[in-house]
Amino acid sequence: MSTVMEKAVSGRVIGRTQFEDLVLVPLYAFVAALVLGAVVMFATGVDLATIGQSFVALVRGSVGSLNAVSETLTAAAPLVLAGLGLALGFRAGLFNIGAEGQVIMGGLAAVVAGVALGGMPAIVALPLSILAGALAGALYAGIAGWLRAATGAHEVISTIMLNLISYRLLDYLLRTPLIQKEGRDDPISKSIPEVAELPRLLTFIDVNLRVHAGIFLMLAMVAVAYWLLFRSKLGFEFRASGENAIAARFAGINAGMTIVLAMCVAGALAGLAGANQVLGVLDRATPGFSAGIGFDAIAVALLGRSHPVGVLFAGLLFGALEAGGRQMQVDAGVSIDLIGIIQALIIVFIAAPLLVRALFPWGFRRGPSKKEGS
Repeated sequence: MSTVMEKAVSGRVIGRTQFEDLVLVPLYAFVAALVLGAVVMFATGVDLATIGQSFVALVRGSVGSLNAVSETLTAAAPLVLAGLGLALGFRAGLFNIGAEGQVIMGGLAAVVAGVALGGMPAIVALPLSILAGALAGALYAGIAGWLRAATGAHEVISTIMLNLISYRLLDYLLRTPLIQKEGRDDPISKSIPEVAELPRLLTFIDVNLRVHAGIFLMLAMVAVAYWLLFRSKLGFEFRASGENAIAARFAGINAGMTIVLAMCVAGALAGLAGANQVLGVLDRATPGFSAGIGFDAIAVALLGRSHPVGVLFAGLLFGALEAGGRQMQVDAGVSIDLIGIIQALIIVFIAAPLLVRALFPWGFRRGPSKKEGS
């Protein structure tokens, strides 16, 4: 029993059971979601030829051309960043529902910083704008962490409330003279100067290719999150608290500080997702600029089994679904809502791994090995 707990906390040994949980369950969940998505289309009157055409369009729109790959990466970057934050929280035993609000606060702070630093060189303005987004997200998530540590208020409730506050706060701040674009009556921010924008990478090939340097930030954060979780003392405290908070407390880990730090780190990553959107794609903030990224990131973290590498691949998959979904709508006339259905089905199957194992019994070994059970 102790050996199993050591493996779970250390994260260094992955047996057959762990491999099935981390790799095979998400893979089969995706396959099952696609099959049921096809059933839904057929049940709503879509003929088989159109169903086949829609799935071909899904592939073509996500990886079928340079523009498709560009759109997939552009959509995936903020999902991975926010998903990493949620995954860290899950590992620490915290269910952070507030990534959406943290994305909004991070994006708004990045806009304010970018506009304020417009007269500075890019080597100063861009990093500071990104940092502003991370700090805003960390501080906003830290509120929920402090409430949990100090008063016992559950983070699910507090982060949901903070999401609602962020929506109204964004609407208000976008109408203040400091942020609102001159000559406009609607809630829209000033445009971010070019020196504070994340540069696009492939404009020398086609000016319409939107993929930007945010993908390097995404990859860097995956590496940082992996190191933090599995190679640092703080990450060990996160995982130990998530496995057994009482045992971690008896081992000398400060439970309250661990909660606050885990929420702050999660918020910082979500804030980076917001900064990625406004600095790399939108160039300004508007109501709804977060586009539900914080909520989609919950599915990304779950599909990635709260592992940084898994979150990376899950984010790429969801980015591909988003990019390919637009192509499905154009080529096959299938509603974009189908992609939402597929994403929801993925979450359902991920939340019920026993159902996945029952649907695909041939893909899993029956019974734990003696080595894993020792």
